[in-house]
Amino acid sequence: MKSALALLAVTTALTLPGVALARPVTLTTTLNNYGGDGAYLAFYVTDAQGAYVGSLWMAGGKSKYYEHLNDWHRATGGNTAEINGITGASVGAGRELSITLDLTDALFDAGYTLHVDAAVEDMRDSPSEVVVPLTAEGAGQAHRGRRYIAAVSYDM
Repeated sequence: MKSALALLAVTTALTLPGVALARPVTLTTTLNNYGGDGAYLAFYVTDAQGAYVGSLWMAGGKSKYYEHLNDWHRATGGNTAEINGITGASVGAGRELSITLDLTDALFDAGYTLHVDAAVEDMRDSPSEVVVPLTAEGAGQAHRGRRYIAAVSYDM
């Protein structure tokens, strides 16, 4: 029940700006073949001023590694309540992660930005591995990562 309430709180926080309609948005992330363990990924949104708005998804289940998702950790203070109910397994090298979330239309073309932090055990952390403005025009376009992520795209 606690996880369901946390999930409701996060999705509500991201669907209420502007009290607009929400639509399903699919985030697709393809990892490079970097030769290491599964990657932990934090997907989160910031507003036009760069302030943290909310977490969308966390790939990786062991909270002791979340501090390596540097920018997400700094924005949330490492508060795992931000991700209760929205976590999945880490993502292996060369693999793809596809998740579909309901996001408010108000997040698009309004200065909001999608961030993806990445970390791999015994390898360098990669804060803000991918930073993508949320725009209708950017839907369907692949955005390259800096280290572990080959591409991130979102489809509406």
